[in-house]
Amino acid sequence: MKTLEKYSMGIGDRFGHQGKAQLQAMVQARSEGIEIVPVWNKSFREHSIIGTQPADVRTEADAAVKSLGWKGGYYVDADHINLKNVETFIEYSDFFTLDVAEEIGHPAEAEAIQAFVKFCDNYIRTLEIPGIDKPFDITRETITAAARKYLFAVQKAGEIYRHLVSAKGEGNFITEVSMDETDAPQTPVEMFLILAAIAREGIPAQTVAPKFTGRFNKGVDYVGDTARFEREFNEDLAVIAFAVKEFGLPANLKLSVHSGSDKFSIYGPIRKALARFGAGLHLKTAGTTWLEELIGLAEAGGEGLKIAKEVYARALEKMDALCAPYATVIDIDPAKLPSAEQVRAWDGSTFAAALRHDQSCGNYNAHFRQLLHVGYKVAADMGARFTDALKADEEEIAKHVAANILQRHLRPVFGR
Repeated sequence: MKTLEKYSMGIGDRFGHQGKAQLQAMVQARSEGIEIVPVWNKSFREHSIIGTQPADVRTEADAAVKSLGWKGGYYVDADHINLKNVETFIEYSDFFTLDVAEEIGHPAEAEAIQAFVKFCDNYIRTLEIPGIDKPFDITRETITAAARKYLFAVQKAGEIYRHLVSAKGEGNFITEVSMDETDAPQTPVEMFLILAAIAREGIPAQTVAPKFTGRFNKGVDYVGDTARFEREFNEDLAVIAFAVKEFGLPANLKLSVHSGSDKFSIYGPIRKALARFGAGLHLKTAGTTWLEELIGLAEAGGEGLKIAKEVYARALEKMDALCAPYATVIDIDPAKLPSAEQVRAWDGSTFAAALRHDQSCGNYNAHFRQLLHVGYKVAADMGARFTDALKADEEEIAKHVAANILQRHLRPVFGR
């Protein structure tokens, strides 16, 4: 069976030019004793906007590994797939994120709910989970309510998983079940029952992405009660450890944190919790690399800076359309965005300072950063003009990409 290592990081790369720079950060991390594997991830939506194909991600990953002589594991993730869009990913991916968040809340058939409640009969009691101080009183009503909310979603994940098995063979890929894009965080009991349903459905999930408390906005820091997040994160780890033994799920089952880039205020609690439980983690990132490309272009000056400014100006014009698909994961106050005229007067250092996620810098603008995060379609529409600039300024861009992954993400979360 293909087995995901203890620590892994999803590295998105919108335009497919930074695979080597991304991997270089992990090479450096390994030299510092941080053992982590890369997972190149790209969703159907991103492919559609950029005009790329899943084959391009496999090509990028393989080329980076060969160029740097990487000897560790690495994977290509078909990110947020379902039965409607999975086909083009099957040949080139060996990691599949089964996104069933849209099915949450749709009730399964009554017979299926009754069967699941019967399956969980043994847990209708006071349940003590090691690592969680307070025991849980689980009733038949508790299980029924969880089944009505989550069972249909898990059944859909099962359908996708079995389709993949028929195409790729059992044990030839890694499975993640994603339920993060929903209204409220799952309680520990709900998480336990979700894992029961996953096991009963026969899905050998190696990572699971729950909904955490607070807001995980794209490209900026965590917004919410960090103490509550820490408590919930620890509870999720405890539930996973318990459920693995109870249901025979894969021993390496671990949490997956989506939109995990730049969540600096919770990296400390995550690191502490992982050490406490001896747990693994999959930290999923996406648009951070694209933003580092803009920073590199701006600091390179010349045509690169001109392009960066144009991307912002056009993103400002098309803000409503660009933001609509990401409405639940961004918070942009238009009043706090600089005008296109202001940005045109900036030099490269000023542009980079406004965009770079350095909260100690007075010029940093989280609203500016979020708009550019979702504005990659503007760059895609530039076609070869944008990608040629990436090639021309590759050295400057790669420096920023590698430093961002290593210094702001790998060391704070996984460092010793």
